[in-house]
Amino acid sequence: MEIPTASVKELREKSGAGIMNCRNALLEAEGDTEKALQILKEKGILKAQKKAERAANQGVVEAYIHTGGRIGAMVELNCETDFVARTDEFKELAHNLAMQVAAVPAQFISQDEAPEEDKDLELEAACLLLQPYIKDPTKTVQDVIIETIAKVGENIKIARFSRFEMGK
Repeated sequence: MEIPTASVKELREKSGAGIMNCRNALLEAEGDTEKALQILKEKGILKAQKKAERAANQGVVEAYIHTGGRIGAMVELNCETDFVARTDEFKELAHNLAMQVAAVPAQFISQDEAPEEDKDLELEAACLLLQPYIKDPTKTVQDVIIETIAKVGENIKIARFSRFEMGK
């Protein structure tokens, strides 16, 4: 089956995946862009699961101060190498996560950190990774991190975060 270059380009723009990955996904999906997008997403999740055990001890600390200076947030985002820590994708993710923390207060990074007595909390609101992503509420913060892992090819973890609000 011949895959038009325009279809590969369209899928690449939607997914951020590499050209060959897009072409192969379109071949597997028999030219169906939406099905190919789903295939790429599933492969990204598998990649992220394989990389989950790798040490992530490089990264950045990103700060975000909301307009007016009344709310601010800091996030430590880790990856495996300093090379990835300097990429635009990684820096953008760190910035967006700092914005997420400023916009939607969270108590824990993941539900694993929530104490047993707090398990009755609304985990979606209390856990950063389970929150709807502010830039695309159809995804969770975890989904966005997994997508970035698939793009950069390294494990990425939120090490810690802090949110500051005037008067609290």
